[in-house]
Amino acid sequence: MRAVAWHGKHDVRVDTVPDPEIVNPRDAIIKITSTAICGSDLHLYDAVIPTMQKGDILGHEFMGEVVDVGSAHKNGDANGHALKVGQRVVVPFTIACGNCFFCEKDLWSCCDNSNPADNQDISDTLMGHSPSGLFGYSHMTGGYAGGQAEYVRVPYADTGPLVIPDHLEDDQVLFLTDIFPTGYMAAEQCDIERGDTVAIWGAGPVGQFAIRSAFMLGAERVIAIDHRPARLKLAEEAGAECLNFETVHILDALSEMTGGRGPDRCIDAVGMEAHGLSLDNLIDRGKQAIGIGTDRPHVLREAIIACRKAGTVSVPGVYGGFLDNVPFGAAMNKGLSFKMGQTHVHRYLKPLLARIEAGEIDPRVVISHRLPLADAAMAYKNFANNQDEFRKVVLKP
Repeated sequence: MRAVAWHGKHDVRVDTVPDPEIVNPRDAIIKITSTAICGSDLHLYDAVIPTMQKGDILGHEFMGEVVDVGSAHKNGDANGHALKVGQRVVVPFTIACGNCFFCEKDLWSCCDNSNPADNQDISDTLMGHSPSGLFGYSHMTGGYAGGQAEYVRVPYADTGPLVIPDHLEDDQVLFLTDIFPTGYMAAEQCDIERGDTVAIWGAGPVGQFAIRSAFMLGAERVIAIDHRPARLKLAEEAGAECLNFETVHILDALSEMTGGRGPDRCIDAVGMEAHGLSLDNLIDRGKQAIGIGTDRPHVLREAIIACRKAGTVSVPGVYGGFLDNVPFGAAMNKGLSFKMGQTHVHRYLKPLLARIEAGEIDPRVVISHRLPLADAAMAYKNFANNQDEFRKVVLKP
């Protein structure tokens, strides 16, 4: 089959690789009908996430048709629900067993069993404990082949995939795999109260879903911060007030817009590769370039300083290592609450599918390009370097 493989920094290729096979009784094989490039895939493209290996298959946003299932599905003893050949499903990017301490507490991205033991040693050393496995996202999170391919093996397929009604097209539901639940969880974690002002750094696809989710959850005002005109225009169309960090001083602007109090809730939808020419970010870039720094946490610093006292900072943006010069003294003395983590996608699949079917949101609004899988290398290059035009790319195998 053809698949998008990582070969090093800024080097992805469409390779011919062996077809996936059933390994465990709870597995399923999915024929991919739609897959997408995520902003967090660019952290792999830029080689700032450790433990990638040449030939790793990328992609954690995908959906498709079930073409084979393991014996647990065929024998009717699958966990929760068995899949059948021919069903059309979306697949959470987080892999979870459904039976462990964390899965039973609805904390799916913390699953104890989906990250294989040899890879857990890596993440245990770096993080203290291992998170769940993820599709196509380094060997630190399992080393699983991703879904930017013609076929993919889905472990624990009796727990994760959601069967999609025939009347919904792929583009309407594809983003249930990641960015819609991620944006929604980022807003939900803010515990938004009526009348709240929510500031969101990053108006990319996750930021766009966070903006719309914040309004759905009762925010009175949403302020979107970015520097790309097309992204800000899309945020404005969703009802957000917009700030371009290249033309205004963000901390001054947020203070002025909130009467000096600061936003009630702040969302960092940027993560480890912040853009901009602020002094702290330039220093971060230098450290990252020579290998003495892992992340560029400019947005997190700004969110902590901007947030009102006793406010909430929610972090859906991906961080990968050790953050320098984060103003934790300000966070402590202001009494801020922090919420973060990989998304518990399984928790949100059915409720967000219901919102799509009810017409409360149309996820297709973020799509800018639909391209064949063969164009993946071009799509990655443009998504990395021309994000104002290449806002969200859907690939068709």
